[in-house]
Amino acid sequence: MDTNYLESVSKQFEYYKMLGDKTFVQIPDEKLFWKYNNESNNIAIIVKHLSGNMLSRWTDFLTSDGEKDWRNRDAEFENDIQTKEELIEVWNRGWDCLFSTLKSLTARDLNTIIYIRNQGHTVLEAINRQLAHYPYHVGQIVFLGKMICDDKWVSLSIPKGNSKTYNAEKFSKPQHNEHFTNEYLIKNKENE
Repeated sequence: MDTNYLESVSKQFEYYKMLGDKTFVQIPDEKLFWKYNNESNNIAIIVKHLSGNMLSRWTDFLTSDGEKDWRNRDAEFENDIQTKEELIEVWNRGWDCLFSTLKSLTARDLNTIIYIRNQGHTVLEAINRQLAHYPYHVGQIVFLGKMICDDKWVSLSIPKGNSKTYNAEKFSKPQHNEHFTNEYLIKNKENE
């Protein structure tokens, strides 16, 4: 069960990273810096915040507090990313740190206590905390992508009006045990 948890959570994080990746591909470079209003964050700022959080939380994950003294969270909300290439580099740096750490964990680590801002979490709780946090922000990225692309947006899930067809295809196959992200991740790798 515990090993299955680590595999499952890794796939779920991969899925959310893929949603961001597929959004970036659809957006014209200059629109990554568009904001709805002054109180809003643009995609570049959200990416910078996610990466900053990931680097802080997942660096020395088992041995130091998840809120590193070198992290400047407030600066994450100031846009100093200039290009799409830089944005992708910042995005990947955070995810690489997360995946490297997840890969190093074993089932024995899941009940280990780690700290985030001096508050104790089991490793399992800390992972779940981030599994709630990151999709929240990836959802913001996808929503901004839909607003920016308007009628040129290519759906990242079941396109509107296609639920019946999608379900018919799913129910035409025998019941089986498979992680829900497999088909998305496999299709994504095929399209790369």
